[in-house]
Amino acid sequence: MNITIQSLHFTAKDSLNAHVTEKVNSLEHYYDKFESATVTLKMEKSDLDGDKLCEIRLAVPGNDLFVKKYGETFEDAVTKTVDTLQDQVIKMKGKWAN
Repeated sequence: MNITIQSLHFTAKDSLNAHVTEKVNSLEHYYDKFESATVTLKMEKSDLDGDKLCEIRLAVPGNDLFVKKYGETFEDAVTKTVDTLQDQVIKMKGKWAN
């Protein structure tokens, strides 16, 4: 899968890019036909869960999957986003099976 990582208004460290790549690639365990993933990392004010935002758009045949989550750290936000995408992928595959 082709993964594009965009970090807006900051330069992401190699360790953060490696974390993002590892987490997004783990989704291929559930579905192996992803075309690409676009990950956007940015700092944004939020009263809820922190100011680090991660948005991931997965290109799949049919409709793309999109999730955005906030976290205290970018790693936390990425993990939350991927966990939600994992649930969406499992739900999507369940619909296709019926």
